[in-house]
Amino acid sequence: MKVVIVGGVAGGMSAATRLRRRDEHADIIVVERGEHVSFANCGLPYYVGGVITERSSLLLQTPQSLAARFRIDVRVRHEVVHIDRNARSVTVRDLTTGTESTETYDALVLSPGASPYVPDFPGSEHALRLRDVADVDRLAAAVADHPRHAVVMGAGFIGLEVAENLVARGISVTVVELSDQVLAPLDPEMAALVQQRLTEHGVTVRTGVQILDVTDHTATLSDGSRVPADLLVAAIGVRPESGLARDAGLDVDSRGGIVVDDHQRTSDPAIFAVGDAAQKRDALDGSATLVPLAQTANRHGRLVADVLTGRDTSSAAVLGTAIVGVFGMQVATTGWNEKRLRAAGRAHQVIHTHPADHAGYYPGAQGMHLKLLCDPHTGDILGAQGVGDAGIDKRIDVIATAIRGGLNATDLADLELAYAPQFGSAKDPVNMLGFVADNITSGMLHTIQWHELAAALEDGAHLIDVRTQGEYDAGSIPGATLIPVDEIRDRLDELPDGDLIVHCAVGLRGHIAAQILQGHGRTARNLDGGYATWAAGMSSRN
Repeated sequence: MKVVIVGGVAGGMSAATRLRRRDEHADIIVVERGEHVSFANCGLPYYVGGVITERSSLLLQTPQSLAARFRIDVRVRHEVVHIDRNARSVTVRDLTTGTESTETYDALVLSPGASPYVPDFPGSEHALRLRDVADVDRLAAAVADHPRHAVVMGAGFIGLEVAENLVARGISVTVVELSDQVLAPLDPEMAALVQQRLTEHGVTVRTGVQILDVTDHTATLSDGSRVPADLLVAAIGVRPESGLARDAGLDVDSRGGIVVDDHQRTSDPAIFAVGDAAQKRDALDGSATLVPLAQTANRHGRLVADVLTGRDTSSAAVLGTAIVGVFGMQVATTGWNEKRLRAAGRAHQVIHTHPADHAGYYPGAQGMHLKLLCDPHTGDILGAQGVGDAGIDKRIDVIATAIRGGLNATDLADLELAYAPQFGSAKDPVNMLGFVADNITSGMLHTIQWHELAAALEDGAHLIDVRTQGEYDAGSIPGATLIPVDEIRDRLDELPDGDLIVHCAVGLRGHIAAQILQGHGRTARNLDGGYATWAAGMSSRN
């Protein structure tokens, strides 16, 4: 069997090396347009910032090492420029000499990846990208010239990683984002926490604007303001490199994703596609989606090798589970966010909690912010987000695993998770999400969301703050009446008639107050996530 693989890195090299492990006699050729076939592209921003000190650490394998260990024919600085599906052959151009040759194949694997998008405006030709080792060399060289001010276009995962690492090099950074928040996969009240961390570390964040031009080391924004820009980095997003597939007549969707089945097979049964350019299947509604993540590319590359060698296997639907670090803060997400659920008209229940990452009595406990989204009728987990300084990674991973395993929100309450005071709590934050879900499902708890509060108060509901006097004085929700939870039984006669909404700092005391009121014949809704969630949500609107 002769297999030609177009593109290396995560998807292509996973397919090539797995194929060799399953078939010692296959003829495997990898054609890579760049100079490096296997490198740690997720580590590129951290080389710019000096966290990764050696450039060689980014280079995972070379053509020579792959030939020695796996007998794979790797051709860097070569590009497949044409696919002849009838002849089952590809035209390969040597980018050094310009000469072309033809390679036949029994199976062809496309792993072309995705290219960063750079908008067209005066000065955009100076924007640096960060896709491969050549890009990081250019950016590192630009940083070595000691620019004072940098503008990063895009506040997604890569944009914020670049911003952090430029700050580490002593550069003043402005992040410019067209949407109204940083990190689009998050909901606004969660993204506001990330933006706060950015500003605390000196990053200027400009949302709701775009760059119109860059001249004389200055960027002009769409609101008329100007910001210094000695260095310009484009991190707006990526687009699938699917031109080769489209030219070959393969099915490509409207967003450029190469259409594949559950075996990663394209509309031509001899051609497969993996990685950022290949379509994926969403785990929640089965729709086609694009998920440009290395872990997914690795899994699908491995799967193609298994399919080619006769194993009956298929790709799983994707959740888009991802994490990014922002100045020591962990920011992670899985599944759908509330914005997407609303846009789809899908019913959902929201749960916010603000636990510590481990037992509070053990030194070093850090607060975290978790958001769980579930179906109010079935309890199916629809998504989750987490922001905090520690412990977010494992909580989102547990929830992502629970979704894959078919557990519902109340099942989280009964998960048996590893516990010692320095690692977690006897009631782990994931268990606590399950407890809240169970309380809501059983009818014990009724909640209201931060963005629903204003309308409820306008309709005549009364807001009761059950925190302490000191907490109230430090910041309160306009119109709230203070009655601390420990006094509420003795001050029932002070409560106004009508609908009551109670809140505390994070939701726990509010839940206790609501149960007390219920025990005395009153009904009350608890402000989900308490003052902490409301404050973050309101700051996202400013």
